[in-house]
Amino acid sequence: MQLAMIGLGRMGGNMVERLMRNGHSLVVYDRSADAMAKYAKLGAARADDLATVVSSLQGRRVVWIMVPAGEPVDQTIAELRPHLSPGDVIIDGGNSNFHDTMRRGQELASSQIEFIDSGTSGGIWGLENGYCLMVGGSDGAVKYCEPIFTSLAPPNGYAHVGPTGAGHYVKMVHNGIEYGLLQAYAEGYEILNASKLFPKLDLAQIAEVWQHGSVVRSWLNELAATAFRRDATLADLKGWVADSGEGRWTVQEAIDLDVPAPVITLSLQTRFRSRQADSFGAKVIAALRNEFGGHAVQKT
Repeated sequence: MQLAMIGLGRMGGNMVERLMRNGHSLVVYDRSADAMAKYAKLGAARADDLATVVSSLQGRRVVWIMVPAGEPVDQTIAELRPHLSPGDVIIDGGNSNFHDTMRRGQELASSQIEFIDSGTSGGIWGLENGYCLMVGGSDGAVKYCEPIFTSLAPPNGYAHVGPTGAGHYVKMVHNGIEYGLLQAYAEGYEILNASKLFPKLDLAQIAEVWQHGSVVRSWLNELAATAFRRDATLADLKGWVADSGEGRWTVQEAIDLDVPAPVITLSLQTRFRSRQADSFGAKVIAALRNEFGGHAVQKT
């Protein structure tokens, strides 16, 4: 079927390519002319503005948005809306806050424009392996767009999880779980790396053997094996870890629901600590220990 993709970054561009491989017709738009040229060479039709995106689509129009969460999504929808007709569909495949998604769905419903949220996981590997899609929206709109979802996802990798907002809600919790998993692997490998009894442990070898029959085997651990084979000490990396919002939102939702989520919460806090070159809080602890017990401190 025909659809448009707005946003041709690492995810959006690969999704365009995967869709075209599966016989879909794509209209593409991005602020980068080079990005549009790349996918035009692969067979996509390029549009120079959002009005042209819509006018280039035939019949019931479907526009997929892959732009950063927050204001960029609202701005894109605001520019698209005057050019769309009742029954047309906007899909937000980014990591939007589910509260924003529900609001946008309600606003678009007043114009009879369908709004679908597709929580999307798969990263840069999605082009070849497929994307896990957690989709929220009306039954009719999701059914209409199902050929898109089944083309993007691997077998059994797409689910209609509920009404508008549910897709981003499920993806939010998915990413919260990811925070905890990443932190557990990080701590385990750090212990192995710090061992004084066994100072020459081969982390790539250990990660690889854990992929065969171990209860901790996973795709994330497979990626750890790949990273350690490339650089056993990760010497070229700085231990600075960003967060893109979903972990914070998961923790806030846990608080709102009175659900204990200590692992996810602490994993988020550890990311904050990774960005401090020298923690003032740690200095306070050192100073207090020195004051009450005369414990040794290190001077800068």
